[in-house]
This record gives sequence, structure tokens and C-alpha cells, in this order.
Amino acid sequence: MSTSPVRVRFAPSPTGYLHVGGARTALFNWLFARREGGTLVLRVEDTDAARNTAAAQAAIVDGLRWLGIDWDEGPEKGGPHAPYHQSQRGEIYERYFQKLVDAGHTYVEENGAVRFRSPKEIIILPDKIGGDIKIDRTEEPDMTIRRPDGSFIFHFVNVVDDIEMEITHVIRGEDHIYNTGKHIELFRALGAEPPVYAHIPLILNADGSKMSKRDQGAAVGYYQEEGYLPEAVANYLCLLGWSPKDDREILTVEEILPLFRWENMGHSNAKFDLEKCGWMNAQYLAKLDTPSFDHLAIAWLLRRTEPLPGTDSPELVGALALIKPKIKSFRELAEHLPMLFLDDAPVSEEARGKLATQAGLKDRLTVLLRHLDGVEGGTAWTAAALQAAVAAAAAELGVKPGALMFPLRVLATGQAHGVDLLPALEWLGKTASMRRLQARLDGGQIAG
Repeated sequence: MSTSPVRVRFAPSPTGYLHVGGARTALFNWLFARREGGTLVLRVEDTDAARNTAAAQAAIVDGLRWLGIDWDEGPEKGGPHAPYHQSQRGEIYERYFQKLVDAGHTYVEENGAVRFRSPKEIIILPDKIGGDIKIDRTEEPDMTIRRPDGSFIFHFVNVVDDIEMEITHVIRGEDHIYNTGKHIELFRALGAEPPVYAHIPLILNADGSKMSKRDQGAAVGYYQEEGYLPEAVANYLCLLGWSPKDDREILTVEEILPLFRWENMGHSNAKFDLEKCGWMNAQYLAKLDTPSFDHLAIAWLLRRTEPLPGTDSPELVGALALIKPKIKSFRELAEHLPMLFLDDAPVSEEARGKLATQAGLKDRLTVLLRHLDGVEGGTAWTAAALQAAVAAAAAELGVKPGALMFPLRVLATGQAHGVDLLPALEWLGKTASMRRLQARLDGGQIAG
């Protein structure tokens, strides 16, 4: 086992977006490197020219940066083992390939493909997470390492790069365990010591199925677009296969670092729960101070191609204070801002349906609006004063105040759910509130 300074790598193929599984792998490598004072190498495995795109590489790099993952060597950083794109390392692969040929480890098939002569052994992999894992290679066919067109297979270039870049530890998904057997054979044939391996559990959907690229929440870009906080997403990803071994779930990266040890890694597949991730993001949003929340919310609003109501309003900051306790992500601003800023926002079918069976509703609301109109405007128009007016109207009608709150919400916002109602009416002010309430009542949208 190597005693060299820790060197790990994250080696994505730029054929699509950054998947949450890849992001978690990158995060675990980053945590291990930082805890050990080691080096994280970003290596781009772009030998599949037909599928690789510059846009995909940009998305991967952007996603890593968004999550707070920085690398010490690699694209945009450089380093002593450049180049860090496999497509630019052909001469290095040729040199190592010749070593295998000269040592008699290869043979050529009739079609021109070159195969590696497997020693047909049983390999015992001392995995840092799974313990000793038996990989039986005795009945496996010899692997191709070079195609007839001269291009090299993933397994060969992967091993060569790990040797050249002096990788000491490989942390990756347990779906690579079978590949690891092939890689160990190549390391030994090239006279190199294999790195230490740690295979982390897979990420599955909540129903136990394998997470695919089409599943909601599978791409890191989804969380960027939805307006999640990267700290929350990183926190959640860490809990997929790792645990602090106590009851805590909300942990900053700084808190996770000293706890990131092999013995804290799980052995079972992790189930991805988008609702749980949303809940966690809500906890992080709630902890933000007001200026930080406002800054991030407005930044998200300004990135939209179609502005939401209130985006350019001087009253926006006040509205954000009402919305903050109610959302799991900034995307939900799209639900709340229209009901706060649009007097004529349509009444939802859910709200209309819940009021449909209430006989005499218009008469009761007429009484309620009379009491609300009796509240002075300006600084006297407060949530507390409005609550007293609702109570007075309820007493006159012989009902409980709660019986009037839902109809009032629908009258004010057109929705069955939303921000705290009376503080919202206080924010609107008396003139705007009464104009909106009376217009909806007179329009017959919620009561005949």
C-alpha cells in the first residue's frame, strides 16, 4: 500500500450533464483529499469523440464549481501531469501500450483488435469500504485494449492515467468493482502498484430502481435552475452513502470534513429522495439572513427569461420577507409573487372548489369587508388590527374567525395556500387590499 501523499481523481466523460451520482463521487473524492491534505485531480475522459461536447464539459465544470468543489490539477488549472484531457494524451498511451506488447501481454485478432492476455486469476480486492472482495477472473475472456481503428479502450487509458498522475486512491461507485479486477491486472502487467480502492454504494430511486438520466433531480443543473442552495445539495449528497454516526442531518462541509472516514461509509445502496432534498434546502434557506436571502432570490429572478410579477417593484423586498418561510427553493417564487402582485390573478380551481359548498358566502364576505374597511389606513393597517376586524365580523355573523380566513385568503390571493395572510394584507396596505378584495367579490369569481 502506497504511503505517498494522497492523490485522488474525478474523471468524468463530457457526454452529458453532471449526474448527481457523479457529483457525489466528486464530492467524496474532494472531501477525502481535503481531509488528508492531498490533491484532487480533474481528468476529462474525452476519448469518445462522437459523443463528447464542449457544452457537456462546461456543464460539468460549472456544476462542480457550483457545489463548491475545486480541483488542484486539471482543466483551467494545469499541473505537472498535463494534459488532463485524454484526447491529448495519445503519445503517453502509445508508450505504455508498447510496454505491454514488448512484455508479451497482448495479441492481435484477425480484425486488428488487440487483446490483453489475462492471467485468469482470482483477485482479492482489499476495498476500504467493502472489505476484501473476491473478483473471479478465471473464466473471463481477454479484454480488448485497442480497437481495430487504433483507438484505446477505457480500461487501458484509465489505468495509464492513474499511473502517470500518481493516483494513490480511487473512490468510485461500486458498479465499477468488476472493472477494478481488469484494472488491477493491467497495473500488475505494467509493473505498477494499484491504488487503494474504495467503492461507494450506488444511488437508487426511492422505489429501489436504478436512477436514470431521465429521472427528475438526476442532473445537478436541475438544482441550479430550481434555485437550490449549493450548500444544501452538497449536504444532502454527502448523506447518500455516508453518515456522521449520530442523529444530525444538517451539516456544513466544514463539519463533515473531520468526520469523513471510511468507517462512516455505508454498505447499502442509498435511496435518493427529492422531497427530502427539498426539505433540507428549506432548512438552509430559513437560516439565511435577510440580506443574503434577498440577494440570492433577486439574482434568481433576474436570470429568468420571462420576468415574474414584482421583479422590478420597489416593494419586492417586503414581499420576499413574507415568502421566505414558505418555500423550499427559489423556483417557488413563481407561485407566490403573482398572488401578491397581481390584483387580477385567476382564482385556482382548488380554491373555487373548496368554497363552492358554502351557502351565503357573498353576504358573509360583504360583512367582513365592511369591518376591514373600518380599520384605519397607514400605520394603523396592521396584521393585529386586521385580526381584530376579522374577529368582530365573525362575532356579528355568529361564526368562528377561522371560518372567515379561508374565504378571505381566496378573495385576497385567488389561491388556497400561500404566505401568512394578514401580514400580506398589511404589506399590501389598505387601499390596495380593499381594492383587490372588493373587485374579486364584485366580480363573482368566488361567490354568486
